[in-house]
Amino acid sequence: MKYIKFLIFAVTGTMFVSCDTDEFLNPLPDSVIVSNTFFQTDSDVLSGIVGIYDAIQGVNENTESNSTRFNRGVQLEYLLTEHRSDNTRSKTLEGSRADFHRYIVEPDNIQSEDYYQSMYEIIFRANNVLQYIENADDVNINKYTAEAKFLRAYAYFNLVRLYGAVPLVTRVVYSEEKELLFTRVDVANVYEQIVLDLQAGVTYLDNTHKSRASKAAAQGILAKVYLTQPTPNYAGAKALCEDIVNNSGFALQANYKDVFYNELNSEIIFAIQYLSGNPEESQGFSSEFTSYSRQGRQDGLNIVNPNLVAAFNTNGGNRTAVSYAAFGDDAELVNETTGLPAPESAEVIKFLPDLSDISDTNLPTYGDQPGNAGNDWIILRYSDVLLMHTEAIMQGNDTSDPAALDSYMKVRVRAGFDAVADRPLVLTRNALLLERRVELAFENHRFFDLVRFGVANDVLGAHADIKGYTSYNIRRLLLPIPAREINLSEGLLTQNPQ
Repeated sequence: MKYIKFLIFAVTGTMFVSCDTDEFLNPLPDSVIVSNTFFQTDSDVLSGIVGIYDAIQGVNENTESNSTRFNRGVQLEYLLTEHRSDNTRSKTLEGSRADFHRYIVEPDNIQSEDYYQSMYEIIFRANNVLQYIENADDVNINKYTAEAKFLRAYAYFNLVRLYGAVPLVTRVVYSEEKELLFTRVDVANVYEQIVLDLQAGVTYLDNTHKSRASKAAAQGILAKVYLTQPTPNYAGAKALCEDIVNNSGFALQANYKDVFYNELNSEIIFAIQYLSGNPEESQGFSSEFTSYSRQGRQDGLNIVNPNLVAAFNTNGGNRTAVSYAAFGDDAELVNETTGLPAPESAEVIKFLPDLSDISDTNLPTYGDQPGNAGNDWIILRYSDVLLMHTEAIMQGNDTSDPAALDSYMKVRVRAGFDAVADRPLVLTRNALLLERRVELAFENHRFFDLVRFGVANDVLGAHADIKGYTSYNIRRLLLPIPAREINLSEGLLTQNPQ
């Protein structure tokens, strides 16, 4: 959040009194002991809520370059999601980041460990706020409670989709409660808690904010939870999406590029903000997405796979030129079989750092401080809701339902397709999945979409065969529980099959 750090400095000194300076909040008993005197007023509670967003925002690697336990928040999420789909990969095969796209992530992977701990930091900060919620002004208690629960649900939704059954902690815990901290809870029960937390957001939040929790954000994420949970609630998801469409005032941006460079625009429902040039408030992933003229600390990450390039060329419309670009010799590379451009080092350009100029494909530039980029991270936007509305109506089947086609075509028409000529008579699940792929590429949705649609093993198995990723098997759809957490649990926390 662009307004967070000046508050969080005041919070951390008294809120987390027992934290070691070399680690952040994670499922460790000695890391969740809190001061009994801090959250005494409404402003104290609000500061604590703002601190939860800071945990989502995470620490830029250019500020703290150590690879372990620095709470990168969502800044490393693309490794666990896009890189494990058929969308993107690392430029090289070296280092722990390259393990994700080859499906060889092991329990000691640094980035997976950081993400797991980051999500639990969000959860424990939310639990800590909820412990003192009665010290807020009466008029704000329900709203603050709903906001903290929304953020807790967001973290658990990420965890349960990536790691499966995880410890479910809904209050502050202490050293004698190790079993609560480290006992994995069935996936269905985790989803039950996520639903309850998000329903509070739907009931008590309004749509004042885009960079904080809102009613629409709770509705949209709850709709996705309903579509994802072991027994989908299609009717519930449909109703939530329709309320957003009919009553919330969100709208597609006319120009697709403005979605990403006109921040907090009409399409944004929930985003995490960053501030360009400020080491404490910026993000580093924008620079890591460069490779031809490397601006980040790595050789190049989120490099676009050729089959996604082909999908853009057939279905991307005007989104293609905004989504990726190739430079130098790769700009003219053509696949001999398809005749389509298939750059081997295509770069994501949805999140170019401020003052970037890529008009010269032989000499792209990325501004003065690409490593301290200010591009917001979009968690939920309106086009996603429209496509979820279509998905909810389809209920896992092909459809000719006019309402489903209407929502689908709104997204397609914005991409430059004809409202009449390109409207299908029957919309297939594969067509919807393809539309989600090109519309939401590089926004960390593809892996989750493949799993939710029930085709992850088929699609990723075929992708792994083509790329020669021999370590892939269906068990790799879940990440391993970090070894560090298992060791700390002294045998309580179990591992996923590998």
